[in-house]
Amino acid sequence: MAKNVLITGAGSGFGKGAALALAERGHHVIATCETQDQADALAAEAPQLTVEKLDITAEADVAKAAAWDVDVLLNNAGAGQTGPMVDVPMDRVRHLFEVNVFGTLAISQALAPQMVERGSGRIIIVSSIAGVMAGPAFGPYSMTKHALEAMGKSMRAELAGEGVDVCLLNPGPYQTGFNDRMADSMWDWFDDSSVNAGSTELFEMMRGMVTTGQMDPVEVVQRMVELVEADETTENNFVPPGIIEAMTAQLEEG
Repeated sequence: MAKNVLITGAGSGFGKGAALALAERGHHVIATCETQDQADALAAEAPQLTVEKLDITAEADVAKAAAWDVDVLLNNAGAGQTGPMVDVPMDRVRHLFEVNVFGTLAISQALAPQMVERGSGRIIIVSSIAGVMAGPAFGPYSMTKHALEAMGKSMRAELAGEGVDVCLLNPGPYQTGFNDRMADSMWDWFDDSSVNAGSTELFEMMRGMVTTGQMDPVEVVQRMVELVEADETTENNFVPPGIIEAMTAQLEEG
């Protein structure tokens, strides 16, 4: 059965891939982008999608989205930032939480009431392998993904009796460009004056772990499609299977 699917952060990466794949399978996809320029570009490229400008940190945009008919919300929008915890600028940490945590919660709160009223619906939250583990330099990002884990698990239990399914998707490192941009973001401000300036080799090692050998994002897109269409879901969905064990072994070896 065709579903109305709203995807946040659909201008690129996993979100764009999922939007195109779901539309091809006959679903009505509302593909949303943070800026109007991104929305215009996607609309021109993919007329089969309903494209909207939706900044999940903007109250007016979130309020507008509450009026749309949505069966499945795919919370994919996110931001990244690396850097040691004692050095990372607080404004960058606040921005991460505004997008990854507060924005995700805001759009979920906006759309959940219609699902509860209907007695059906699904909210998919894109977390990360970083939602269940953390390493040097990736603490800021991991903090927000750990918060999403708590959010998703609580919502899953709270909404199950209302007919609304909530699940988490936990990808490892995939080649979308996101990981590379995030891994490099700390070098915009980190320098010899930083408290952790003596740990540069450690941070470079972590960068290499995340950016080397990244996988084909089609695996995550396929899992997104499966979660949208599934009769029921599991709480966490790790892609690929075994990624926790693989990343843990890398950290121990490093």
